[in-house]
Amino acid sequence: MKFVPLKSRGGNYLVVASNIAWLRIGENGQTLVGIVGGQPLLVTGTPEEVAAAVLAG
Repeated sequence: MKFVPLKSRGGNYLVVASNIAWLRIGENGQTLVGIVGGQPLLVTGTPEEVAAAVLAG
């Protein structure tokens, strides 16, 4: 299992990379991260920046 750290304004997350289903532009320059079987997470950064963090993580 590969965990990826994602930063959020309300706190940081460690997300299982294989559970990320989609990325979408959120509010105020943030990104919504769709989680398989769960609610989306609102994290900081653009979808491109989040995707790069997931691939590098």
